[in-house]
Amino acid sequence: MHVDRVRAISNAILEGLGKVYVGKRMVLTKMMAASFANGHVLFEDYPGLGKTLLAKLFSRIIGCQWSRVQFTPDLMPADILGTKVWRMKEETFSLEKGPIFTNVLLADEINRSPPKTQAGLLEAMEERQVTIEGETY
Repeated sequence: MHVDRVRAISNAILEGLGKVYVGKRMVLTKMMAASFANGHVLFEDYPGLGKTLLAKLFSRIIGCQWSRVQFTPDLMPADILGTKVWRMKEETFSLEKGPIFTNVLLADEINRSPPKTQAGLLEAMEERQVTIEGETY
């Protein structure tokens, strides 16, 4: 894609975000850079300052799916990755995808979850894949 086209798209997205999410232009710019670089963004801020709103708004503006996961001490890897479910009529297992199968994921308070759950999230972030019951997706 030509640089001028990328700049125009980026400015249009930033303008759309800036209409609702006011006062943090640098956060928006860094979020756009991470998106173009196929990276991740870590938001650290006080409660109630719009992190969820920003993730939801960003995904809506770029036309993507989004989901939010509240990490808790009892959250299991299958809760975010998904699991295989037995389908009686078909007599086979099928994948029931978890919230990680989305374009924009807001993972809230990751540090509160068990190490195995964190490992599942980190695999998805680093490798762009998940392993469910020995199969990779």
